[in-house]
Amino acid sequence: MTLRQLRRARKLTQVRLAKQLGITQDSVSRLESRSDVLLSTLRKTVEAMGGTLSLVAEFADRGPVVLSGIAEDDAASPTSVDKPEESMPSEGIADDVGDETLDYLYVCNSATLERLIRCIEAVETVALDMEADSLHSYFEKVCLIQLSAGGEHFVVDPFVEADFDRLVEALAPKRLIVHGGNYDVRMMYAWKGFRPHGEVFDTMIAAQLLGIEQIGLASLVQRFFDITMTKDSQKSDWSRRPLSDKQLRYAVNDTRHLEGLADCLRGELRELGRVEWHRESCRAMAEAAVRDRPDDSGEAWRIKGAGRLSHRQLAYLRELWSWRDARARRSDRPTFKVLGNRQLLELAQWLEEHPDETLDQGPKLPRNFVGSWRRTLEKTIAKAAAMAPEEWPDRRGPVGAKPPPIDPQKFDALRGECARIAGELEIAPSTLAPKAALEAILQQGLRTLDEIMSGAGLLRWQAELVRPALETAVHAPREAARDRTGRPSPERRDVL
Repeated sequence: MTLRQLRRARKLTQVRLAKQLGITQDSVSRLESRSDVLLSTLRKTVEAMGGTLSLVAEFADRGPVVLSGIAEDDAASPTSVDKPEESMPSEGIADDVGDETLDYLYVCNSATLERLIRCIEAVETVALDMEADSLHSYFEKVCLIQLSAGGEHFVVDPFVEADFDRLVEALAPKRLIVHGGNYDVRMMYAWKGFRPHGEVFDTMIAAQLLGIEQIGLASLVQRFFDITMTKDSQKSDWSRRPLSDKQLRYAVNDTRHLEGLADCLRGELRELGRVEWHRESCRAMAEAAVRDRPDDSGEAWRIKGAGRLSHRQLAYLRELWSWRDARARRSDRPTFKVLGNRQLLELAQWLEEHPDETLDQGPKLPRNFVGSWRRTLEKTIAKAAAMAPEEWPDRRGPVGAKPPPIDPQKFDALRGECARIAGELEIAPSTLAPKAALEAILQQGLRTLDEIMSGAGLLRWQAELVRPALETAVHAPREAARDRTGRPSPERRDVL
C-alpha cells in the first residue's frame, strides 16, 4: 500500500494531513509521489495518521526481527518533511511565493517534454489548465499549458517544435482535475483533437453543487488553504515570447493546488450525497466541450440587445457587424478591440434616426477610425442605407415557429417552487435549473423525466428535482381546480 493509499484508507485529505504535520498540502503531495523517503519523515507521516512505524527485517532462516533505534533519535522537524529531497532536476525554475518554494519545469523542448510524459504515465491523476489569447487575438489559440502530476508542476510552451501528440495521448486516459474546464478542454480539442477518456473532476462545478458563493479558483484556495493567489498576470498576452518569470509563476499556480482542492471538495460532496450529481455534471461538461459546433455565422450578428431594434436598424447592425468581423480577422485582434457590441447597437440606432448626418456628428468612434478604416466603414453604412425593406432582416430571428407565450403565473409558480427546493439544498436556483430551462418546460408542455431532460436540456439529477416542483406548482393546482368543478380547466378543455 502506498502512502497515498494509506492516507485515503485513513479517510484523511492532503490538507488535513498537512495541518497535522505543520507543512503545506503541496509538500504532502510531493511526499506521496516519492519512492525514496527518509525514515524520520516516514515515521512522522505515519504518526500524523494515527499509527506507529515499525521496521521489520525478514530472513529465510529465522523469524522476522523488529529493528529499533533507527530514526527515533532524529527529531525530524516539520521542515525536514516540508522539504524532502529535491524531486525536480536543476533545470526546474524555483521562486519564493509567500512561505512556500514553488518548483516547476518549463517544458520548452523535446527533452523536457519527454520527462513530462514519463511523469504523466506514472500517475493516475493530472491537474490541467491552459492559457489562450482570446483577449488579444481574433484567432484564439493555446499559448500555455499547465500540468501538475504526482506533486510535480509543469508549464508547457506549445509554440516550440516538439511531438505534442504524444502528450495528448498520455493525458487522454488519466483522471483530470480542472477548474471551469469547459474552455480548457474545448481549446485542447481544437489544438490537438484532445478528448478526455478518463473521469474529469471540475472543482468549479463541485463548488456550485456545494452552494459555495465565491467559486473562483483564488477564492476557493483562500477558503480551504488560507493561501492568497495573486492576479497580477491575469490579463497577460500569453502569445508573446519570452514569458517572464512572473508570468510563469502565475500560470503554474493555476494547477498546483487543484489536487488538494479536489480532495476537499470531494469529501464535502460525499457528505451531502452529491457525488453522482457532480460526476454527471462533469461528464456533460466534457462531452459538450469536444462536440463539434454547427456553423452559426449566418446569425452570429444578432448580438445581445438586437431584439429591441427596428427592421432598418437590424439591417445597419448586420452590415456593421460584418465590417467589424472582417477588420478583426484582417488585423488578428479580438472584435471588441475594433468596436464594442454596445457601440454597434448605438451606431445602428443613430444611423436610422439621422440619415442625413455624417459620422462625425454621431456616436463617438475610436481615434484610429481614419484612412481605410473610415472609408470602408462609410461604404458599409451606405450599403445598408440603400437596402430595400424586403432586404432588411426579420426581427423574429432565425426561421422557425415562434414559441407559444408563457403564462406568467405558471412561470412564477414554477420558478418559486424551484427556488424553494434550491434554498433547502443551499445551492443557487440557477444551478438547479436556469431560467431558459423552466421556460422551455412550460412552452413545450414537458412533463415526464425524459421530456424534461431532452427538451429543457437538464441533467438527470436536475430533472429529478424539477419534475416534482413542476407537479406541485403547475399541474397539481390545475388538476385540483378540475376536481372541484368536475370539468377540465379552460386550458385542459383545449387539449381534450
